[in-house]
Amino acid sequence: MDTIFALATAQGRAGVAVVRISGPSAKQVAQTLCTGLPQSRTMATRVLRDTNGQALDHALILVFDAPRSFTGEDVVELHLHGSIAVVSAVLRTLGKTEARLADPGEFTRRALENNKMDLAQVEGLGDLIEAETEAQRQQALRTVSGALGEQIETWRSLLIRAAALIEVTIDFADEDVPVDVTPEVQSLLAQVTDGIREQLKGFSAAERIRSGFEVAIVGAPNTGKSTLLNALAQREAAITSEIAGTTRDVIEVRMDMNGLPVTLLDTAGLREAGDQIEAEGIARAIARAKNADLCVFLVEPDEELPVLVQYGDVVRAPKADLRADDVPAVSGVTGLGVDHLVDDIATELSTRSQSAGLVTHERHRSAMERALTDLSSASALVAAGPDRYDIAADEMHVAIRSLEAVVGRVDVENLLDEIFSSFCLGK
Repeated sequence: MDTIFALATAQGRAGVAVVRISGPSAKQVAQTLCTGLPQSRTMATRVLRDTNGQALDHALILVFDAPRSFTGEDVVELHLHGSIAVVSAVLRTLGKTEARLADPGEFTRRALENNKMDLAQVEGLGDLIEAETEAQRQQALRTVSGALGEQIETWRSLLIRAAALIEVTIDFADEDVPVDVTPEVQSLLAQVTDGIREQLKGFSAAERIRSGFEVAIVGAPNTGKSTLLNALAQREAAITSEIAGTTRDVIEVRMDMNGLPVTLLDTAGLREAGDQIEAEGIARAIARAKNADLCVFLVEPDEELPVLVQYGDVVRAPKADLRADDVPAVSGVTGLGVDHLVDDIATELSTRSQSAGLVTHERHRSAMERALTDLSSASALVAAGPDRYDIAADEMHVAIRSLEAVVGRVDVENLLDEIFSSFCLGK
């Protein structure tokens, strides 16, 4: 492979900037900038110089010998002062060596190709880089640690044993086999099937943690929906007015709500539309509210709306600052009841998040669904008797390949460019 380099920290001025070099000539390339590299997995300060011998920076140098590095190759890291000029000068000097600038995600791709990570861990690393909330960080870190890969390997081992038992029976079909393997094979298939189903149950919650929950604020015109959105977002995200029907389209605000990623939706007031534009806004409001993970209803106790309250939704009376009754209410104007509202929303979403499993991407879900179909077929074929064992074994191997695709062992080459294109150059 080529030797590659890139800035591994963010662009722009910073206290420290890290430039990473990886590949078979990483050490030789680093030595064109300085002499006397430190020993592997140790660090030392050196003066970096350009091709004319002019000093570029005083840098901290770290060396990692293959395979004990992130990429599995020889890696040298240059920890520079985070000046834009310093970083540019060092990258320009490296560009004059045999090394080339890395493509997006190329360091991580090499880690995958050198068996330092599986594909699920790579996706988890991408999620970790994109994480904005504590729940996203925890979930991504669990994936990066290899938890899903370990589970896949457990299932794979069980299926390999099940297939082996069936294949032994086929090989000795003309002889008396002293033990009936059917009960053990069916037990192994059931164990894997139950495990996959259990993980798939948590996909919806895990996917929502990764992409964000949607919470729609629903109510009639002039109930304070936009004002409440602004209070929750702590900024003027929506126009507020005493004129009914001010909100015509769905307004979205992304926020961190007690560690969970939430997109708040301010929707048009639900009533008989006064014109075609308002009618379209109301139709969109109803559609988004029905598809949201949770709705916050701003309604009077006896009020009816075209959107029904579902289990888990939060109901409040509007304009708490103007009320004299004891109905649970909220006011975006004064903030009265807003903290309790946030707690109720966060508690409900946190409860749903507890069911999150290891399956966090649609690709994982799809592969596991295919494996379930194959396992169901294999179980039926095993139950049909020895005449169908050969087909049953084939179905088991197909299921194994579906599970292997989750961690990148087979049939994923066409996905790699798409996955790594979202990574930054230094990853």
